[in-house]
Amino acid sequence: MEHELVVVADEGALAREAASRVADAIRAERPRGETFDLAVSGGRTPWAMFTELARHDLSWETVRIFQVDERVAPSGDPDRNLTHLNRALSGAPAEVVAMPVEADDLDSAALDYARLLPPRFDLVHLGIGPDGHTASLVPGDPVLEVDDRLVAVTAPYEGHRRMTLTYPCLARADCLLWLITGAEKADALARLVRGDRSIPAGRVRARRSVILADEAAASGLQTNRLCG
Repeated sequence: MEHELVVVADEGALAREAASRVADAIRAERPRGETFDLAVSGGRTPWAMFTELARHDLSWETVRIFQVDERVAPSGDPDRNLTHLNRALSGAPAEVVAMPVEADDLDSAALDYARLLPPRFDLVHLGIGPDGHTASLVPGDPVLEVDDRLVAVTAPYEGHRRMTLTYPCLARADCLLWLITGAEKADALARLVRGDRSIPAGRVRARRSVILADEAAASGLQTNRLCG
């Protein structure tokens, strides 16, 4: 899959650029009165993006935010992506459709969440780990081979089982927006750009893909830098 690659100076500039792009995409739906369906992963960078996005004048009532993945942990736990997402939104009245990771039967809960998902996402945010994982699609996990479900539950990874959107679900995205920061991600980013399918991130497919990276993550790549 081809990617549009944009490099900015640092993490702060990336958060502002990402927020501006998401805000523009939401505003583009306003004349049609349509719901903007966004799915978001966890991580420090997207939370910074949402902090910036919450400052924009938007029709928040038209925005639905789904989760790309979530750790199995209690409500309010600092390990939960939802905890940080709600804080970053700062009261912006978007509808947040949370993954039901507190359910006793997680596999059944994953099926329930799949029924709530839209036929297509306007935008799906993804990150990448140094090991090449994205969402909670991690190397060696059986969830990588799931092709008959939109949402699945992983084996334990870094102390938690996780609920995650699967490859068939991510393929519903009209646009992927990758936010990648830090020198520790440089090798994974290079492999993603090359289309290396040996890493989980390299197997994601969608209609369009935009990568926003800071200079540390993009070190060594041939890029056109966007000042920010």
